[in-house]
Amino acid sequence: MSERTIRIVIAGPRGKMGKEAVKMVTDTEHFQLKAVVDTKNAGKMLKDLEDQPNLEIPVFDDLRTCLSETETDVIIDLTKPDSGKKHLEIALEYGVRPVVGTTGFTDEEIARFSETAEEKGIGVVIAPNFAIGAILMMKFSQMAAKYMPDVEIIEQHHDQKLDAPSGTAMKTAQMIKEVREPKQQGHPEETEDLKGARGGDVDGIRIHSVRLPGRVAHQEVLLGTTGQTLSIRHDTIDRSAFMPGVKMSVETIMKLDVLVYGLENLME
Repeated sequence: MSERTIRIVIAGPRGKMGKEAVKMVTDTEHFQLKAVVDTKNAGKMLKDLEDQPNLEIPVFDDLRTCLSETETDVIIDLTKPDSGKKHLEIALEYGVRPVVGTTGFTDEEIARFSETAEEKGIGVVIAPNFAIGAILMMKFSQMAAKYMPDVEIIEQHHDQKLDAPSGTAMKTAQMIKEVREPKQQGHPEETEDLKGARGGDVDGIRIHSVRLPGRVAHQEVLLGTTGQTLSIRHDTIDRSAFMPGVKMSVETIMKLDVLVYGLENLME
């Protein structure tokens, strides 16, 4: 039996992740790209956008208009934090299942969207990171922190990233919090002569953000205890690394009626 065709809208097709998503969707037999949402090119076709396939796919600048005029099962949002949150809200309003790859969601926002998704019985996937290797890095770090609770996270991204720390770093810290009691790290009388030198603080876990041109997405989790250290690192070399995770999310979300935060929850 052939798989049911999943009708998809992509928000943010001109971004580096968006271009990869367009390619992944158009290359997947049981996916159908119905439209894209782009703030600058309303009324054009996808083929009119630079570095896009020669396809007669309509471009909208407003998601509400797009969903009103397009039969859609799933929206893949790869925009910016503010747009991602707005698009998630609109998708739920229209009964469309959102796969959101933007970061910057607070615990309160996750709880609010989760409640709405459950009320409507609509699946939602919010993934700070779609790379399978990054998810394994987070899982391994959680396992290790149970035995080595002194932890520092160093995340590196390209210099166009808007939020710091990254959603992956925050998600890693949250996973570690589940197995680790809050504790102050370093000397009890430690001071910062330069504010921020010790990074952000999540229950004593220190998070450091690096932003440089030439980077894509990289994270190292350093754990230390008496006489030894452990380093767990993941490097994204190319954004195509995210696409298997996006594809899995789209396929899985059709069976969900709740919000799932983090790709690791789809990998059990």
